[in-house]
Amino acid sequence: MAILLHDFAGKHSLTFDVGRLAADAAVADAGHEPNGYFWEGLVQFAWPDIAERLDFDSEAGMFCVVGSPSDLAQLRTALEPVIASPDAVRDIIERAETSGFEFDD
Repeated sequence: MAILLHDFAGKHSLTFDVGRLAADAAVADAGHEPNGYFWEGLVQFAWPDIAERLDFDSEAGMFCVVGSPSDLAQLRTALEPVIASPDAVRDIIERAETSGFEFDD
């Protein structure tokens, strides 16, 4: 499952489809819905410095953010290993829940 970067009329976005990611089972096992809104929360918790500069536009079946090419490239580098690893996403969920963060999924 690939993370895609788009440039449409000078507007830059990053998207990926959810529901068939390697990390989805770990998300569901933790009691969350593996949808675009869950991934928004994960990004906001794990990389708040990048997240504050992005505009989120996710849907149930897709994660989508709009931002600068450099912020989107940074996010892609950070996210790629997480969406491919149940252990990595489990670790972030545990840290988030321990800190009191609530996912809006």
